Amino acid sequence: MFREPRIFSFTPLMRDQLQKAADSHKYLHGHAVVVTGGAGRTGAARLAARGALRVGAGLVTLAVPDEAVTEVDCQITSLMMCPMTSIADLDRLLDDQRLTAVCLGPGLGLGQKQTDMVATVLADARPTVLDADALTLIANNAAVMAALHPACVLTPHEGEFARLFPDLADDLSNANEIPARADVLRLAAARVGCTVLLKGPATLIADHKAQIWVHPRAADGTLSWLATAGSGDVLAGFCLGLLARGLTPQLATNLAVHLHRSAALRFGPGLIAEDLPEQVPALFREIGLS
Repeated sequence: MFREPRIFSFTPLMRDQLQKAADSHKYLHGHAVVVTGGAGRTGAARLAARGALRVGAGLVTLAVPDEAVTEVDCQITSLMMCPMTSIADLDRLLDDQRLTAVCLGPGLGLGQKQTDMVATVLADARPTVLDADALTLIANNAAVMAALHPACVLTPHEGEFARLFPDLADDLSNANEIPARADVLRLAAARVGCTVLLKGPATLIADHKAQIWVHPRAADGTLSWLATAGSGDVLAGFCLGLLARGLTPQLATNLAVHLHRSAALRFGPGLIAEDLPEQVPALFREIGLS
C-alpha cells in the first residue's frame, strides 16, 4: 500500500546531519561539480555552484567550455574551474573519485554535445542533479532517460514535467488537490527510478520507492518572491551541495527545498536569486549549527 503524502518537517536529526565535525577537512564534505553552458550562458550554473558551496559542500568546481573560461574566471573566487574542450575532458574530470556529486542543466544549452555530456555523467552513476536544459535533453532522448539511476534527482516545474512525462501531463494539470498530484508524481518517479522534485507553489518530492513529501504553499503569499529568474538554479545547487555531502537524494531534496523556502521567507520582498545563498549562514545559526 502506498504511503500518504507527508508534510515535510525539519527535525534535530536533520540538523545533526548538516553539522560539520570540528576536526574535518574540505574533502570530507564532498566535491561538487556543475557543468556550465557556453559563453554568455554561465550565470545559471554559477548560481547553482554558489548554492552548493553555501550549504556546505567542501569544494565546488565549474566545468566550463573553453569559450566561456574568461567569462567565468572574471566572476568567481571561492569556486574552482576546470576548462573543457571535449567530452573526453569531462570523462577525465569524472575519473577523480573525490568528486561526489554533479549537476547539469542550468544554462547548459540544447544539442548533441550537451546530450553527450548528460549521457557521460549518467554512465558514471554518481549522485546527479538534472535541472532545466538537462530535463529537456532527457525528454528528447529515450536512451538517456533509460540511463537514470536511483542517485539522480530531477527538478522539473510543471512545463518540464509535461515534456518528461507527456502521458501524465493532463493528469497533473487537472489535479487540483495535493493527494491527486502526489499520485501522478509517484507514477513518474517510479517510471524513471529516481527522485523527482516537482516545483510549484506547493512543492512535492517523490522517490522511486513511492514515498511522497509535501512542502505546502504559503497561504499568505509570502513565498511569491521565489518567482524570480535564477531561483530554481539556486535550488538545484542546494540539492547538489547536500548530495555532495553524502545525504540521500530524498533527504537532500527535502532539505534543499526547506532551506530555499526559508531563505525566501527570511529575505522577503525584493528577493533576487543571488540573495538566496546569502541567507544560509543565518539560517544555519538559527537551527543551532556551530
